[in-house]
Amino acid sequence: MRNFLQTATLLLAIFLCAACDDMKDVPTPIDLPDTPGETGQMYVLSEGLFNLNNSTLSFINFNNRTINTNYFLYQNDRGLGDTANDMQRYGSKLWIVVNVSSQVEVLDLKTGASIRRIPFFNENKVARQPRYIAFSGSKAYVCSFDGTVARIDTATLTVDAIITAGRNPDGITAANGNLYVANSGGLDAPNFDNTVSVIDLSNFSEIKKIAVGLNPYKLQADNEGDIYAISRGDNGNIKAKFVRINGQTNEVAQTFNNLPAINFTIHNDTAYLYNYDYIKNTYWVKTFDCKKEQIISENFITDNTTLQSPFGIFVHPANGNVYLTDARSYTVKGDLLCFKRNGKLNYKIENIGLNPNSIVFR
Repeated sequence: MRNFLQTATLLLAIFLCAACDDMKDVPTPIDLPDTPGETGQMYVLSEGLFNLNNSTLSFINFNNRTINTNYFLYQNDRGLGDTANDMQRYGSKLWIVVNVSSQVEVLDLKTGASIRRIPFFNENKVARQPRYIAFSGSKAYVCSFDGTVARIDTATLTVDAIITAGRNPDGITAANGNLYVANSGGLDAPNFDNTVSVIDLSNFSEIKKIAVGLNPYKLQADNEGDIYAISRGDNGNIKAKFVRINGQTNEVAQTFNNLPAINFTIHNDTAYLYNYDYIKNTYWVKTFDCKKEQIISENFITDNTTLQSPFGIFVHPANGNVYLTDARSYTVKGDLLCFKRNGKLNYKIENIGLNPNSIVFR
């Protein structure tokens, strides 16, 4: 009888452990605030802190009023990795660039389930440290801190070519049959680079370098094919500036020294830019007309809403809402703020993630 009870107890324990292994830890639901006019779903990527392996992916479903701030872990039973810098949607997939873990995660856009994790290491197994991603045709292009740009076939999800650009590429965009790659030289500070590499997509080779100013970063094209770039300067004596590259000649057409922006996005030929002074802890958010090449508004935010540390800026492709992420102190979870096109706050979601940097709408 004793042996029977011991056996039964053991079998019950095994069953319970197996059942626990099959269960996922359901995160505590977060109540969404009122989000007027918002429908559909949104992914928010938070990079976490360097070397702490705590990047997260949040998923907001406005239709059923739910939010999961650790969605990647919930859907894949593992963490996303260390310092996820960029997230882009392409077709039915979601692409996430994870810098310190040196990998690109490819997810199913609908479910958030991982389809493939693409490693970014050289032949000596040294991390390439990927930073940002762009797409053209059937290819994805990833710039990495080791000075390379990798081409990925979006059907097979494999790297099929790698070329060298400049020092520590830290921004990339595709336009006019070319790739434009911002060579920051950031790992060699204060000996920054100052060039943008132009890469011909037809033969995947660099055709020229354009001097745009110290420590170039974000790149994006307007509807006319001109490329706008951020030159971040040295965070000291040399200020940041906004630069326009003529997309036909691939030469600098204008430099806007009165716009020391450190990040921006373009929607319908309007650029939304912000600056943050890390010494004075002050910031501004402005709008700029990419057709007339002039400032529209010196103060986009019109209702006295304040942020602590702006960290990302995005525009909804359908409704035109403008989203700013606030990293706050960079060591606590930050917030997501949604503004209407008139610059008035629509809603705010607090504690979305640690250093939220990217948004993708579904």
